[in-house]
Amino acid sequence: MLIKKLKKCKEIIAGDKTILRELLHPERNYQFSGRYSLAQAIVKAKTQSVPHKLKSSEVYYIIRGEGIIHINDESEIVKAGDAVEIPPGSIQSIENNSDLELEFLCIVDPAWNTVDEEIL
Repeated sequence: MLIKKLKKCKEIIAGDKTILRELLHPERNYQFSGRYSLAQAIVKAKTQSVPHKLKSSEVYYIIRGEGIIHINDESEIVKAGDAVEIPPGSIQSIENNSDLELEFLCIVDPAWNTVDEEIL
């Protein structure tokens, strides 16, 4: 059985400038048998992630807060309880225009890899 504790996951600043904690990744968790990766991301109040694109498919699941997701030339308000599909190759960013942190899960399939991400 594999259980990862969020508080024990190292916090990093991702290439898109979100605060990230990677929970599951097939290359870093020897017991994990999935082909996807799972991370928790935070966008601080009144900030926006840097536009970027992935070769992989991605889903954001909003846990806390509210913001605006930008995918290619579309933008929509998202809030806690929303899931957003981000197709491979899409230019994406998420904007937090509130006074509270925006927290969400990132599921990337196949698993996130630095060579598959382009920061714009």
